[in-house]
Amino acid sequence: MPDKDENFYAGHRDRLRAKFVSNQLADYEKLELLLAYAIPRRDVRPLARSLVKQFGGVYQVLSASIDELVSVRGVGRNTAIFLKLVQQMMTINYKGQMKDTPIFHNETILHNYCRIIMTGKSVEELHIFYLDNNLKLISDEIHTTGTVDSSAVYPREIARRALEQNARSIVMVHNHPASDNSFSNDDIEITKHVMSVLAGLNIELYDHIVVSNDIVYSARQLHLL
Repeated sequence: MPDKDENFYAGHRDRLRAKFVSNQLADYEKLELLLAYAIPRRDVRPLARSLVKQFGGVYQVLSASIDELVSVRGVGRNTAIFLKLVQQMMTINYKGQMKDTPIFHNETILHNYCRIIMTGKSVEELHIFYLDNNLKLISDEIHTTGTVDSSAVYPREIARRALEQNARSIVMVHNHPASDNSFSNDDIEITKHVMSVLAGLNIELYDHIVVSNDIVYSARQLHLL
């Protein structure tokens, strides 16, 4: 006879799948359903809630390192690798769409890509997205890696790399790992400086994006450019 608990878990997971198909799952339930495929013979609801509580959100769970994930009770190495694989597949998907389609066609894709590459970082990173004349992604490069609350910016180096790649626009992206804040005064000043340097070369600063605690702030949308 099948175990009653196994029947309950199977029924619960069927309900989760049905809610997923109808787009009714909460974020932690999506993580729970994902974990169910990695750990099929155990109730993973407590584990999903524990991961979200410890890391702060689903994006943070996916962005955590394998070592950080396996340090959580109930997460084995195979499960950690499975979660990291999901993150990498999401990254490949978003990046591929940005290479094929102008970024302004669906800025949600741009923002989700920024969120998934920046969330969970322990120090600030500044990425530069170099774009062609159709605003399609040429490359995503790490410009600098800094400390918990700062990273250096070298506008002339950004300009040099843009010219090398025949880029016509760029997007600056950095994170705030130690706060929930949007753009600081320093962020705004360096944005204006980079924009000025690039303008002399007929290169557009399309946007400057800050990812802070899973929230994406756009200088373009905030009318800071």
